[in-house]
Amino acid sequence: MTTITQRAERFAQLHAGPDLFVIPNPWDVGAAQILAGLGYSCLATTSAGLAFSMGLRDDDAAVGRDAALAHAAQIVESTPLPVSADLENGFGHTPEEVARTITLAGEAGLCGGSIEDATADHDWALYDRSLAVERIAAAVEAARALPHTFTLTARTEGFIRGAPDLDESLARIAAFEQAGADVLFVPGLPDLGAIRTVCESVRTPVNVVAGLAGMKATLADLEAAGVRRVSLGSSLSRIAYGAMLDAATEIRDHGTFGYTEQLKSVATWDGLVGG
Repeated sequence: MTTITQRAERFAQLHAGPDLFVIPNPWDVGAAQILAGLGYSCLATTSAGLAFSMGLRDDDAAVGRDAALAHAAQIVESTPLPVSADLENGFGHTPEEVARTITLAGEAGLCGGSIEDATADHDWALYDRSLAVERIAAAVEAARALPHTFTLTARTEGFIRGAPDLDESLARIAAFEQAGADVLFVPGLPDLGAIRTVCESVRTPVNVVAGLAGMKATLADLEAAGVRRVSLGSSLSRIAYGAMLDAATEIRDHGTFGYTEQLKSVATWDGLVGG
């Protein structure tokens, strides 16, 4: 049985390079085992995918810390792979609350996690930069106090929260890097040029989410731009639920079962799960 310490070291080594790697985002244990069976080297949770699986909207406060970490622990236990978690805004506004979340994440067996600078208050989208940096610094301190390596990702959310300012995003990730974050992440960057600018502005590994609509860059393109890690966000869960939606709509509206032509056999799934 692979220990959490071994998984955490392996996860940290992936970020040390030199090659780009993909960290896919399962939304339940079955999806985690399928991705592990396909040979991926690590996994990350998805807050939106988890919310959808619970019948909740993708809302910052929909799931809550206890449920999110209980779910993450299930993903950790389901495969031998390192697991990082979408920890949203740390489930609290203060640096102390963020630090507590990192401590609990480590206790859940997670090898990493992301903290964003969005407030969960739609009238006040991002924390002031100084507070955002204090929150990351507190997260770093808590991560370093854990008994195993914990790879901390610092996210700045302006491009997906109605404040798409590249200069401000660059200033924030530079400050997060200075505070000790292990990975930097600016979700929603508009094009490959912006991605390259972000990567060239820092020495810390950069994550890019490739699960947003209209993503045309390939893994080779992203690697050439300097990206170290590619996550998929909630896109795998949405494509899975989308297939179910299309199939159920076909049955309701047309009385046909054309979707069955695309079905994978039960044996296919049996070979990927339950190991």
